[in-house]
Order: sequence, then structure tokens, then C-alpha cells
Amino acid sequence: MEDWVMRAADLVRDHAAWAGPIVFVLAFGESLAFLSLFIPAWGALVAIGAMVGLSEVSFWPVWLAAAAGAAAGDWLSYWIGFTFKDRIAKLWPLSRYPDMLPRAEAFVRKWGVPSIFIGRFSGPLRATVPLAAGIFEMPYLQFQIANVTSALVWSAALLLFGDALSKIGGWLWGLI
Repeated sequence: MEDWVMRAADLVRDHAAWAGPIVFVLAFGESLAFLSLFIPAWGALVAIGAMVGLSEVSFWPVWLAAAAGAAAGDWLSYWIGFTFKDRIAKLWPLSRYPDMLPRAEAFVRKWGVPSIFIGRFSGPLRATVPLAAGIFEMPYLQFQIANVTSALVWSAALLLFGDALSKIGGWLWGLI
């Protein structure tokens, strides 16, 4: 995993103009049901956040691209759940992990709309909560408000965490 994370960060460093589209794709993959189980892009987003301020990578376009990618991934997951309902559980990889969807269902039923926001910050739930929200027909507008808001906060948190780590690292390096 570390290898591809570093390659993605190096690509953004070397081609700052492509930072927005690259970050969009990473956040989309991290948020899309099924795919998010295999693309842990949060590490790449933190690494790219570390480049903010240290290179030509600008925070605002990268942040908006990451938020848009995350929101689009969750929206598509919601749509898949809404459209295909219970047939989703029979598809791979959910068929290999039969407890994932019932856990997401219980979480969505317990927390309602806030489950979208909370689920964004939990790896296993991030992959299934929007899917469950679609399956159980959470009202679309309520889902989208929680989706977009949580995507903005999640992407800012990852990018700013990386930026803070790079500043702390630079400060510590200066002490040596």
C-alpha cells in the first residue's frame, strides 16, 4: 500500500496542475461502495495534504476536488443501493463479508441521517453506509445534505492533517 500512496503523492508533486483530478479520483475511489474496500486512499490524501504549502499544490482546489470526489462516490453508492436493493448483498465482495451490510443497516437505522456523516469517518462503514441508506430509502435530500457536508469536513480533515504533519516535521527538522 505504501508504494502506490507514495507514487500518487509523487505524481501530484511533479504535476501540481493535475492535483485536483488526481485527488478527485482518489476520494471517489475511497468513497465508492465495493471499491473503497480495496483503495485505502486516505493515506494518499494525507500525503498530498503534506505537500500543501511545501509545493505548488494549492489547498482550495485540492480540498474541493477531494470533497467532490467523496460526495460523488457516496452518491453513486446510494444510487446503487436504491436501485438494486437486497440484490447487492449477493454480489462480491459483500457476499464474502455477509455481516457488513447488516452492520451498516443497523447503524443507519440507529443514527438516521447523522449516520452518513459519522460513517464517512469510519473505514468499514464508509464503504457500506451510503449503500444501506439507498437500500432503505433514506430521503434523498437529507442524504445529500449529510453527504456533501461530511465530504467537505472529511477532505479538509485529511488534507489539513497532512499539512500539519509536514509543518511539525519541518519544525522538528529545524531543531536537529
